[in-house]
Amino acid sequence: MHVDVADLEAHRASLTGHCYRMLGSAADADDAVQETIVRAWRSLDRFEGRASLRTWLHRIATNVCLDTLSDGARRMRPFEERPATAVEHATLDTRERTHWLEPIPDARALPADADPFQLAVLRQSIRLAFVAALQHLPPRQRAVLLLTEVLGWSAAEVAESLEMTVAAVNSSLQRARATVAARNGYASPAALEEEQADLLERYVAAFQSYDVDALVSLLRDDAAFSMPPYTLWLQGPEPVRAWLEGPGAACRGSRLVPVAASGSPAFAQYRRGEADGTYEAWALIVLELAGDRIAGWNSFLDTETLFPMFGLPLRIAD
Repeated sequence: MHVDVADLEAHRASLTGHCYRMLGSAADADDAVQETIVRAWRSLDRFEGRASLRTWLHRIATNVCLDTLSDGARRMRPFEERPATAVEHATLDTRERTHWLEPIPDARALPADADPFQLAVLRQSIRLAFVAALQHLPPRQRAVLLLTEVLGWSAAEVAESLEMTVAAVNSSLQRARATVAARNGYASPAALEEEQADLLERYVAAFQSYDVDALVSLLRDDAAFSMPPYTLWLQGPEPVRAWLEGPGAACRGSRLVPVAASGSPAFAQYRRGEADGTYEAWALIVLELAGDRIAGWNSFLDTETLFPMFGLPLRIAD
């Protein structure tokens, strides 16, 4: 069977999505996919066509990720590490980029050739809450769950790929399902319902006019507000109000540009620049919705890494 580089590259989006779920980082996923393509190219003479090319590549990608991950390796979210912060006691402590769960552009992780049902499943599987829940699984359990639940492999196929018994695969799958079910919150539909589309319009209007009352009225009572790489996070409308009216007031006059990130509503936030009519990249905002309210407001501040990944400029002008 003749396979060339273009055939391998055709599966890049699917591989990137898989590696992102395993690693919790878009940048690390890109590196893992590049290593996968290199390994596949070097071992093409051993590809016999018994499995599909896509299956063979995902087997290699899984092993690349397992080689990368140590048993305790996982990406975190701020609210997993410590209690919510009181605004009056807030300090701007940070952790390295490699510590935090990161968002990913939908276009990089969702294959264009997926049918609508597959696309819905794949979009749900790159949501922040789901990927964060995966991070609580040991690496091999993580792989078992993703290969079966997301990619649709049989227990026998997973067992062969990971050099496990079918019984061990089924046992790992059962444990993994229980862990993820307990931690995977903020379930949202694959397509935005009308009330949620209205919610997003109100959010954008309130943010760009910096109407703090309107913004906090959109939050659920237990909404989590975080800003990686800062370790602090806030919970509930009133602490968020205090932040927006206090340290966050520099965001007044910002502009929001819609983007598609982590299977969720998202925006590139640009704050006012020093020159009139200019705006500087400040955050990639990913919202987690629950019904007609915002349950998670995640502002990722590593714009130098994230904005180029989304094809976004670091500066814009009116």
